[in-house]
Amino acid sequence: MKLTIEDVRSRFIKHFDGTTGSIYASPGRINLIGEHTDYNNGFVFPGAVEQGIIAELKPNGTRKVRAYSIDLKDYTEFLLDDEQGPRATWARYIYGVCREMMALGVPVEGFNTAFAGDVPLGAGMSSSAALESTFAYALNDLWGENKIEKMELARVGQRTEHKYVGVNCGIMDQAISVLGKKGALLRLDCRSGEYEYFPWNPKGYQLLLVNSCVKHELVGSPYNERRLSCEKVAAVIAKKHPEVSSLRDANYEMLDEIKSEITDTEYRRARYVIGEVARVLAVCDALQKDDYETVGRMMYETHYGLSKEYEVSCEELDYLNDIAKEEGVTGSRIMGGGFGGCTINLIADELVDNFKKVVTEKFKARYGKEPILIDVVIGDGARKLC
Repeated sequence: MKLTIEDVRSRFIKHFDGTTGSIYASPGRINLIGEHTDYNNGFVFPGAVEQGIIAELKPNGTRKVRAYSIDLKDYTEFLLDDEQGPRATWARYIYGVCREMMALGVPVEGFNTAFAGDVPLGAGMSSSAALESTFAYALNDLWGENKIEKMELARVGQRTEHKYVGVNCGIMDQAISVLGKKGALLRLDCRSGEYEYFPWNPKGYQLLLVNSCVKHELVGSPYNERRLSCEKVAAVIAKKHPEVSSLRDANYEMLDEIKSEITDTEYRRARYVIGEVARVLAVCDALQKDDYETVGRMMYETHYGLSKEYEVSCEELDYLNDIAKEEGVTGSRIMGGGFGGCTINLIADELVDNFKKVVTEKFKARYGKEPILIDVVIGDGARKLC
């Protein structure tokens, strides 16, 4: 069920002083292609979705933030000047954004807030980035007089992940949550921060997310270890090719030159990233020609790489990908960091209804539960609702 302003406002009134504040929203995201390329300074190709986070905020005249998570039914308070911050992970996202906005010179004061989301948690749709972007945009509107430009708001969210939550993420999720535009995908250069909008109104095709309901968890070793592995390979290549500062600059030939100096696992992971950087650009070119068959082929190649080379898949996601192939789906792959979550599927209109039926039946027969199907509608980025 779609989250509404009324859902959030009613809880805000109930949990605080009966008055109302300002309401803000930011979206979750899909990523058509370009997975694990962002922290390798490559390209990504995301779009904002209609699902996201809605939050109501009202200054309270103190130095204290009073926050209520409607979905978790959890309440916490923290002082803006507290060096430690709250313990609850969800509250640390808000605390981190406050601290980073203050570091940029925004004179943030205490506020009351209640928020909720309809981005499926753990589905790879970046509910955490939507949360960060909502509060960064809101604090900029309330106290910054909109002086902080949008890309810097995205970096506020990224720094929050790094410094307060422990996820050494790239910039993609926060960037699209802030910069998203209805009916458009965003090709983002994660090195320079430059971006370009590509219209997304495919004729004859639809995007469908199939949520495996396997929750993924990016905090800690699986994600950060892969990032360190990529950085190590880039450093080894740079000894022979000083122009290489990240895997974005490398090619297969360079990688093969140093194969004996790295482990097989490091080699496979680097090979995946180098190929994925090229696939993003190939998909952008294909879309300009309405060549959806090439787009789909690249998506399948990405899934293979994520599963066999980068090793961030799981049995359930591989099974969903196999079903898509069997049913003639144009393109299908893991979306998000991996270890669970969704596949994103590019499907010809005439196959959509049958695929929904078949994937639901087969997945339930094997795993005893139905996947959640999410029709993708590309929506707007961070904004004030009222």
